[in-house]
Amino acid sequence: MSGMESIGDDLNTMAPRPFADGQLAAIRGISTSRRYRPGEVVLAAGDALDRFVLVEEGEIEVTDPATGERLLPSTLKSGQFMGELAFLTGGPMTLTMRASVPTRTLEAPRAAMLRLMSDVPEIGDHVLTVFAARRRRIFEAGDSSLIVRGADRDPAVARVAGFLNRNRIPFHEETEGQPEVIWSGRALVDPTPRAVARHLGLDLKATPAETLDLIIVGAGPAGVAAAVYAGSEGLRALVIEDIAIGGQAGTSSRIENYMGFPTGISGADLTFRGQVQAMKFGTRFAMPRKVEALSKREDGFCVTLDGREELCARAVLVATGVQYRRLPLDRLEEFEGAGVYYAATEMEARLCSQTEVVVVGGGNSAGQAAMYLSRVADRVHVLVRGASLAETMSAYLRERLEADPRITIHTGSQLERLDGGAHLEQVTVATPSGSMSVDCRALFIMIGAAPNTDWLSGLVKLDSHGFVRTGAEVGALSSFATSCPGIFAVGDVRSGSVKRVASSVGEGSVVVSAIWSHVNAPPPQTVGIGG
Repeated sequence: MSGMESIGDDLNTMAPRPFADGQLAAIRGISTSRRYRPGEVVLAAGDALDRFVLVEEGEIEVTDPATGERLLPSTLKSGQFMGELAFLTGGPMTLTMRASVPTRTLEAPRAAMLRLMSDVPEIGDHVLTVFAARRRRIFEAGDSSLIVRGADRDPAVARVAGFLNRNRIPFHEETEGQPEVIWSGRALVDPTPRAVARHLGLDLKATPAETLDLIIVGAGPAGVAAAVYAGSEGLRALVIEDIAIGGQAGTSSRIENYMGFPTGISGADLTFRGQVQAMKFGTRFAMPRKVEALSKREDGFCVTLDGREELCARAVLVATGVQYRRLPLDRLEEFEGAGVYYAATEMEARLCSQTEVVVVGGGNSAGQAAMYLSRVADRVHVLVRGASLAETMSAYLRERLEADPRITIHTGSQLERLDGGAHLEQVTVATPSGSMSVDCRALFIMIGAAPNTDWLSGLVKLDSHGFVRTGAEVGALSSFATSCPGIFAVGDVRSGSVKRVASSVGEGSVVVSAIWSHVNAPPPQTVGIGG
């Protein structure tokens, strides 16, 4: 992340700032006092972060759940507090916290503390700043009782590692030993992103009786922006995401043309900041959950999730974006996760050291991936079907690719064949001058833009390519309203949208006004016989 904006402030440069007297009095007003003996556990790894713990006297240390030894040299002292961003959702601790000396704490129930953070913004800002910085530190250091072992040798474990990495969830990575995922000392029988999310409290259990104002399907830049504004406007909103926060934009290693970040920011960090803002306002997230169908009800809509669970709301926002097209190649599915990837994040980059890499695609995402991977790979081959990159890639990015000695651009070229054993080892490329073989263990496919609209069940009008038609196209007053009142669409999934992060954020922000009006519209009046 050198040279780029990233999440939170570094804890090493943050001076511990105690709460002001009035703020401390407010916290004391919702708290109870508790004492701990030296060595007594305050919260163990795996325990839900169900309370806010502030140290009044004494010290609390971080310990390794496996060995019981102190993990970090620093401790929490008087005026400092426990926890990190999982507190916002009531998720579990990934480390064990215990008193190292006789300690007295103030402890507030999570719900009461969240209300206080909302009512007193200065308290909320301070807590969130520390929580975000703490999450960044433990994520980058890999301090966690969640252990991922052998991701480079097992596609299933690699998918779990990719899910955790893209969602900025702390885990400890090991390369030696049998490939497995371990949570609080126990290996998961079936290591999948869904199973891990369940242990971490991210896979929200659907409750059909719950009343929601808005369901946002998709957590890319448009969906996350809408989540922020929906929460700030008091709408009870839930975001459902089937892969990772950030969507396709979350795979971008460096976005340099987004206003406000002159040194660039990764797509994952940008959308992660938005997620924290949204959770601050009470919007919840459920992942990895997939919406499989949509139905109209008298007072709104219901989505059917994988697992046949239903969630209902007064309005639905379609923010599912697009997905890269899969190429019609033999053995493609076999090599997915074992040499074939659709994202170029830090996890995938680790697998590209001392090898040649092939990136297929001519858009900005492909260009950003090529630049990022050129830092670690011996050579990056960019395959483009067209005659040039001029019409598909931003000029600044195209010029950088052309100037980088480690990157070779092959125009008029496309993949022909994939070869290897359990892992991809070689690709064959058709070029204007004939076939070319490249020995590589990493192929990144970033082409096309297939909209994710199959789940809409025919309730809204689509264009000939499957994108959602909105606004004047369907006779709607709002630019983001669909042909079905109560269903809105923003971002890349919308017909005619500008496929840029900034545009998606703008649409997600603006659409909430129309959604609020729909949700809060007075019920239609019925006229009696005598009226």
